[in-house]
Amino acid sequence: MRESMATDIQKLIGTSEEDDEDMDMDVKEEDEENGGKHIAAQIMVGMDGGMTSNSSDNQFQHHQQFQEQVSSPGGGARRSRPLEEKERTKLRERHRRAITARILAGLRRHGNYNLRVRADINDVIAALAREAGWVVLPDGTTFPSRSQGSRPAGGTSAAVTSSSSHLVSQPTTPPGSIRGVSPGHQTPVEYNSCRMKGVFIPNPSPYDQSASTQSQTPGMVGEGREQTESDPRVGGSMDTINDKQIVAIPPIPKLTERDFAGSPFIPVYVMLPLGAINMKCELVDPDGLLKQLKVLKSANVDGVMVDCWWGIVEAHAPQEYNWNGYKRLFQMVHELKLKLQVVMSFHECGGNVGDDVCIPLPNWVAEIGRSNPDIFFTDREGRRNPECLSWGIDKERVLRGRTAIEVYFDYMRSFRVEFDEFFEDGIISMVEVGLGPCGELRYPSCPVKHGWRYPGIGEFQCYDKYFLKSLKKTAEARGHPFWARGPDNAGSYNSQPHETGFFCDGGDYDGYYGRFFLNWYARILVDHGDQVLSLAKLAFEGTQIAAKLLGIHWWYKTASHAAELTAGFYNPCNHDGYAAIVAILKKHGAILNFSCSELWAVDQQVDFAEAHSDPEGLVWQVLNAAWDVGIPVASENALPCYDRVMYNKILDNAKPLNDPDGRHFLSFTYLRLSPLLMERQTYMEFERFVKRMHGEAVLDLQV
Repeated sequence: MRESMATDIQKLIGTSEEDDEDMDMDVKEEDEENGGKHIAAQIMVGMDGGMTSNSSDNQFQHHQQFQEQVSSPGGGARRSRPLEEKERTKLRERHRRAITARILAGLRRHGNYNLRVRADINDVIAALAREAGWVVLPDGTTFPSRSQGSRPAGGTSAAVTSSSSHLVSQPTTPPGSIRGVSPGHQTPVEYNSCRMKGVFIPNPSPYDQSASTQSQTPGMVGEGREQTESDPRVGGSMDTINDKQIVAIPPIPKLTERDFAGSPFIPVYVMLPLGAINMKCELVDPDGLLKQLKVLKSANVDGVMVDCWWGIVEAHAPQEYNWNGYKRLFQMVHELKLKLQVVMSFHECGGNVGDDVCIPLPNWVAEIGRSNPDIFFTDREGRRNPECLSWGIDKERVLRGRTAIEVYFDYMRSFRVEFDEFFEDGIISMVEVGLGPCGELRYPSCPVKHGWRYPGIGEFQCYDKYFLKSLKKTAEARGHPFWARGPDNAGSYNSQPHETGFFCDGGDYDGYYGRFFLNWYARILVDHGDQVLSLAKLAFEGTQIAAKLLGIHWWYKTASHAAELTAGFYNPCNHDGYAAIVAILKKHGAILNFSCSELWAVDQQVDFAEAHSDPEGLVWQVLNAAWDVGIPVASENALPCYDRVMYNKILDNAKPLNDPDGRHFLSFTYLRLSPLLMERQTYMEFERFVKRMHGEAVLDLQV
């Protein structure tokens, strides 16, 4: 991987061995010229004042020695080169530097890379390596963040892991990747336990996160802060190897597997790659995708899920739709007798962790945004987030004479008409309606592009002029016009609840103004979901529709539930923030697609002991809120999932043990199709998971 990355970088900046040789020769010539001048100066000084003899013979002798030094073959005589060749070398170097400058500018602007102004190619390689999940130390030592096969010198006993969260964690290394590390075969459970034995804490790096983020997230393990033996964040012992601190963490105990043979059948879908359709609405690599779909079919997968990107289909002009690539894709899926779940993706792709392609909002929307940036969500500092449209314009005719709600409805109606045969034949089994960032019903309170890092509480996103107008109107109707403002003591993206006056225990969130503001903030979210789902129900009559919720599990054990509040879920310890949401889903007969089902609380406690995370408690609350009112629940994994431990957790949530009503997931979507999933070991584990979701027996059950 490192060799291929280095090769790609060389191709990008246009280097070649010949050019490098020329540059080395130039440096050598310059050094030799300077060296010759230095020798001559020494001789002249010696001749003028430091020689033991001033005779002409001695002067001639030293002059002869000087000539031998600068002209003898062993002394490295410089090669005479034409002036034109030197000029060509200089031009090549200028060209390389210009390309490097453009690469750096692009990474700073579009990739959220924290590169210094005079960054060199080493900084670029380090940033890309970290993005790919590698650990790069300040001295250049590089090794995989989750592999035991490659360690820095001296590290011989501890597994190397990195901080993880539902949004920022790296994929779990599959069992097949450690075959060369230890003799014999390790089961996925054994491997998962083994990889949690230690956490390597590297020295600080300016590219991991900004200085402000480092100062505001003191609870991160692995961010390079100084550690002590009594550090309360991590349980276990701590050793030092080559000045690198290794924290020993007790392994996760093996879990006894439940036997799901004869349990309810839950269909399994696989999310297709984000870039399956390109910006010209063409199917990318249809032959390769067809082979992968056939492999999924052989594992008895029930279907696939695909994003239908607004930024691709309606890219150039309002109400001019191009569905060509999706037609070919849907026909391919139909021929393999697979089902389809489609997502009406009204958000951009790119800028979030896991996004490997860039699909912006339609060009004509971006043009409107340049003249009226208030169509986008805005934080307290006035930073705009073009990931999706602000809900403040749901009823404002600012999109070439249409409201945002009308734009969404026209798009959904066009899709329904274009693919009528797939609806009539039952090939399209469900339509998930995008309701916010990443297609989820929430505010974009945790944007990575603005510096947020897990487990920061995020910020309120209600400072565009349309939101502020609504807040002012609501405050005046309440009789308190001075409440027409956002909280001024709610901290910043990477604050922790106890650091703020608003979210701390007994803070303003539970005062008169705080309750007023949070009720208004959450009501805007519920109203947006209500309006869009009502039109989706009309457009897709007779087909199941769904809304997606993200599990905001960090700070769940605190009184304020700060991260949920900034995301729009008014769910502190004394208020149920999900009852109003499931009520609108019930109203429109929509399915709840909840993304948090595989998270394991111990993983969060290991990585962020101070984040007070409780994914299991959150899953229990949301699932029961939905099931208690009779709403079907679907789910998908929030983290890349390849090992048996995570699959078992999904199964436990999908089919609750001893539920008197026999409640279970309606379907499960695996995120996502990738070359790693197609590898033999990970594929076999996935195939086993599908069988158990289908209620079939497996032979290697661990009981």
